[in-house]
Amino acid sequence: MSKEQKKALEAQGREARRHMGLKTSRFISNFAVYIVLIVMSVVWLIPFVFILLQSFRVESTWQVGYVVPHQWGFDNYIALWNSDFKKWYLNTFIIALVTAALQTVIVLCMSYTLSRFRFRLRKALMRFMLILGMFPGMLTMIILYRVLKDLNLTQAHAVPGLILVYVASSGMGYYVSKGFFDTIPKSLDEAARVDGATRLQVLTRIILPLAKPIVIYTILTAFMAPWGDFVFARYVAFGTSAGYNVAVGMYNWLNLDQIGNCYTMFCAGGVIVAIPVTILFMCLQKYYVEGVTGGAVKG
Repeated sequence: MSKEQKKALEAQGREARRHMGLKTSRFISNFAVYIVLIVMSVVWLIPFVFILLQSFRVESTWQVGYVVPHQWGFDNYIALWNSDFKKWYLNTFIIALVTAALQTVIVLCMSYTLSRFRFRLRKALMRFMLILGMFPGMLTMIILYRVLKDLNLTQAHAVPGLILVYVASSGMGYYVSKGFFDTIPKSLDEAARVDGATRLQVLTRIILPLAKPIVIYTILTAFMAPWGDFVFARYVAFGTSAGYNVAVGMYNWLNLDQIGNCYTMFCAGGVIVAIPVTILFMCLQKYYVEGVTGGAVKG
């Protein structure tokens, strides 16, 4: 065997050992990552599994020291149906649905305008909305309540009042959608305008079909915010069951005078509240991730 052949074999051996070392290190790193993710998933899922199991417990309605029920049944779900939970759930669904529809239209129109149009004070307006959005909404709770009270949109009429508040400032949430629209070439708009399309037709027939991920992302975020709101909803609808959403109504079941009879029913209500959101995210997760990552490319 010549020296050249020996050198070639030694080089191949070194390359094989290096490749094997890379595969081993990659396997170890992936294994460690998977272990961490599994542990995090288990820790994250334990409370949900506990609530699900407790919702089927029928031997006692009080808090107990064990997880797996001794007797299983649907009594808690039947009790939910016979309580005010139906009204609270309907209120929450109406608020979330109407808010998602109106907020999506406003956010997309605002994002398209700031992405495609150039006008005076455009950057100043964007900076102003960005700075204004940094202030916590808690600062406005008192004045918002006074305004809603003057309009008779509190307590029993809290549903339209909450919709008004959720939708009123939705235009300031343009950041992610505008970033996504910025990634769509403006030449498409110009070509459509040359063919005689109006600005509305450009938005609805060209931009929105290409921006499907960000549209779905906007709908999901607009739906989720009122679905899980508690602080402001309780502040507006206090003391009147007809204006409660599910978060406020179910919270009252945890009072000392009601928790003994309503704890397992509370768990059942939590399961029902989580079902629509879980289905939405499972079906639209792909578009949600694309919307977040696509909108973060440019700003």
